[in-house]
Amino acid sequence: MEKSALITGATSGIGSEFAEIMAADGYALALVARDQPRLAGRGRALEEQFHVPVKVLAHDLSNPAAPAEIFEQLRRESFPVSVLVNNAAFGVFGRFAETDLDREMQLLQVNMGAVVQLTKLFLKPMLQRREGRILNVASTASFQPGPWLSLYSASKAFVYSFSCALSLELKGTGVSVTALCPGGTQTEFQQRAGMEQKGGLFRPMSARRVAEIGYKAMLKRRPIVVAGWKNKLMIEVSRRCPTMWTARVAARLNRNR
Repeated sequence: MEKSALITGATSGIGSEFAEIMAADGYALALVARDQPRLAGRGRALEEQFHVPVKVLAHDLSNPAAPAEIFEQLRRESFPVSVLVNNAAFGVFGRFAETDLDREMQLLQVNMGAVVQLTKLFLKPMLQRREGRILNVASTASFQPGPWLSLYSASKAFVYSFSCALSLELKGTGVSVTALCPGGTQTEFQQRAGMEQKGGLFRPMSARRVAEIGYKAMLKRRPIVVAGWKNKLMIEVSRRCPTMWTARVAARLNRNR
């Protein structure tokens, strides 16, 4: 089967790096993002550099109708997705009592709703072919509550739990699910979340390195991969501590940002 991938949040950060890595590996690409001009430019650049077909689908995943529209368009255009990369996500920074509810409902749809919808839609054809890979970008924030980024952390905990459960459900089907858990990464996340560009506990990893780690783990059909040894160490410590203790640590780190 032709190698073909659907990548959400593909114009910047980890998603953009996934697109370049997979184009270099000979994948035909379908790229999803909100910003049509930026998306079109990214698609042209990848086609010119790697000589692979690239479809660009300008959709806002905060619209619950978008996943079905994406699925239908690719079905009509006979683009079978062998790899689904659910990367699109954003955060809203601040005290929950003071943040904007409409924006937060969009966050829940992008970070969780769209992940579920796209996975449900593209999983069935993968099962029929008995071949496919799904990579869901979770976070080290999946492993503890995150005051001042409460809904982002909760949404990533959902992605992590959902991915782990689905990985076991699909054992023996030819379809695998990988949860990629990056920590601080050099992306546009902080700017979009309304946070100052300050360092966290560790120096942020490059988006390229995170994408490389996730891609290799996906090819090996690993169910979980944490990007970077420092993040692995942090998660191991977090797992051994009371939940409210790790939440207080996260609160202190997030509040300072």
